[in-house]
Amino acid sequence: MLATALVSGLSLGSIYGLIALGFTLTFAVSGTVNFAQGSSVMLGAVICHLLAVGLRWPMVAAVPVALVVCAIWGLIVERVAVRPFVARGTNSWLMATVALGIVLDNVVMVLFGKEPRALPSSLADDPWVIGNVGIFPLQVLVPVVGLGLALLVHLGMHRTGLGLKLRAAVENPDAARLMSIDVTRLIALTYAAAALLAGIGGILIAPVYNVAYDMGTLFGIKAFAVAILGGLTNPWGVVIAGLLYGLVEACATTWLGSSSTQIVTFSAVIAALVLAPSGLFAGRTRVRV
Repeated sequence: MLATALVSGLSLGSIYGLIALGFTLTFAVSGTVNFAQGSSVMLGAVICHLLAVGLRWPMVAAVPVALVVCAIWGLIVERVAVRPFVARGTNSWLMATVALGIVLDNVVMVLFGKEPRALPSSLADDPWVIGNVGIFPLQVLVPVVGLGLALLVHLGMHRTGLGLKLRAAVENPDAARLMSIDVTRLIALTYAAAALLAGIGGILIAPVYNVAYDMGTLFGIKAFAVAILGGLTNPWGVVIAGLLYGLVEACATTWLGSSSTQIVTFSAVIAALVLAPSGLFAGRTRVRV
């Protein structure tokens, strides 16, 4: 039971960390977060299902198209629900992103239907049996993809020209603009990247949790809890927090039952934040003089 819980927890935790990375990206660059991030999780899974199951596209074609749609959705969120309010100096983007996510969820409910649907995957059919533990290939793939993408985000931020521009925009937006860096475009790109990461998470979990119009709501809430827990500006801290959260959730489900899962996990989040209000892995805040 312990081994099964560990495998399940690491797989689930990688998804939470992947989605939470989107919160970290947008907050680091713009000081805002997309509370419609959960809708991006759902959108990736739904579009992939429509293409792969409805239109019988091969997965190698359905997945990239679904991710492009997610990236476009991220651009729409930034343009419609964030940029106008930031320009006016208000925090109304908080409610605007929530509202836009609810609009998308309900549009999908009308067009896609209320009933959950399965997304078949050969990676979730035949488990590998190691000792007395059955492990689905998908449970191995998810942490590999999650940690791999976290590494790519890190390398992209520190080893590429675009990453250098992003870091300049984070450090001093006004100076970045004087150096002809289009900060507005960079913020839009981070929203697109955040939605794309969430879409990847949605596609990965769809074969296990089925596809539904409301599947992203709880995942988005949990991912935001993970982002806060890991230290919102610390990408690797967020990934580690996601793994820890997934392990706690899996162990609570295994030994206490699914009815107690949310009670245990969110109580643990509250307790951790009482001890470390800025997050368990929050970096030092640099103050410019």
